Amino acid sequence: MSDGSLTQDEIDALLSGDTDDALGGAGAAAMPSPGAGGSSLSASEQEVLAELFKEVNDVQSASLSGIMVTTVTMGNAQFEIMGKESFFSTLPDEIVEIKADFTEGFAGGHLFVLTPDTTLKIAEPMMGQSDLELDATAISSVSEAISQITGAAVTKIGDRVGRSIMTESPQGQNEPKAMLTLPGDNFVRVSYDLNIEGQDPQTVYEIFPIDMIRELAALMGATAAPDLAASMGQQPMGGMGQMDMNQQMGGMNPQMGGMNPQMGGMNPQMGGMNPQMGGMNPQMMNQQMGGMNQMGGMNPQMMNPQMMNMMGMQPAPNVQSVQFPDFAQNLSGSEQRNISLLMDVAMEMTVELGRAKWLIKDILGMGEGTIVELDKLAGEPVDVLVNNNLIAKGEVVVIDENFGVRVTEIVSGVDKMTEG
Repeated sequence: MSDGSLTQDEIDALLSGDTDDALGGAGAAAMPSPGAGGSSLSASEQEVLAELFKEVNDVQSASLSGIMVTTVTMGNAQFEIMGKESFFSTLPDEIVEIKADFTEGFAGGHLFVLTPDTTLKIAEPMMGQSDLELDATAISSVSEAISQITGAAVTKIGDRVGRSIMTESPQGQNEPKAMLTLPGDNFVRVSYDLNIEGQDPQTVYEIFPIDMIRELAALMGATAAPDLAASMGQQPMGGMGQMDMNQQMGGMNPQMGGMNPQMGGMNPQMGGMNPQMGGMNPQMMNQQMGGMNQMGGMNPQMMNPQMMNMMGMQPAPNVQSVQFPDFAQNLSGSEQRNISLLMDVAMEMTVELGRAKWLIKDILGMGEGTIVELDKLAGEPVDVLVNNNLIAKGEVVVIDENFGVRVTEIVSGVDKMTEG
């Protein structure tokens, strides 16, 4: 490939998605991330995922700040579709893997990958120690941190897509990178910037199956990228080589829903087709530029209202999902840490056998031997109150000649309103 063009075998491999074999293990560089306009995720999928993971990062940052007792931000999620070899080339020889496979809502493997240095940077503030060794205790503490942020993340995602999502309890281990249990030969790697107060920036990797990411995007209303080979009727590519098509000027203009009127459809500098290469490079054919759907016609989603009116078509309504505020984001790290100051506050706990209403004259006539009849039957659970607020019910027991209460029920807010 001395002239920089693609061979027919490489073009066929690109269309089939086997980028690692086609480009000699170029991995992520050969298949750009969604943010860079990669062909594996459509612009619609990229948009909804970026919006969702920004919200996820906010709740994850709040969770980490609370358990690490310091200010932590986790964000700037970068998506890349990668193969094993290309991923391994970015890792040190030894890594920390923390698995948390999906058990409900989605199917497939799911894990976090951290370097040993990043693992210790998280463990040290959690354990209140410095200069820790990468042992089972340090990895266990980081697994607990991952459990917290995973729980916050799947709750946020489940709320957005209306689905209950669960994962296994995260299990961490230090191992050679070749021992990673990745969800298939190709997968989605999400890279996060982890900034811990007083520490150098770190990077955390989260691994998802490709099918799971596509399903998640579809649940949020995204449309998938068309199958390029299928839309071309599986016709041979012939001698089609590399072409540097100007995405803003060449061919179809997505803003106009058709040919660029200013340029006459084709880029005059390129003559429509690159004369040096003699064809079109499928890598450069951005699905946003196509303007053509899989059925061989104009894609209504790519037309502006003026063009649709000219063709007698009604533009689709602009429907957006409701954005609900996340109250957890309003708590700063210092406010969450201040909650721990309340843990030693003493409160009065009372066990109430029952109640009775008497007239004043009856109370004044009370003396030794008077029997007070309560509003509870024998054997009914007694009430447990904290600062005169009902929190639980229980049964009376005797412990070493002292009375006690075995709690049998925690009272919810709905139960309190019903009894009130």
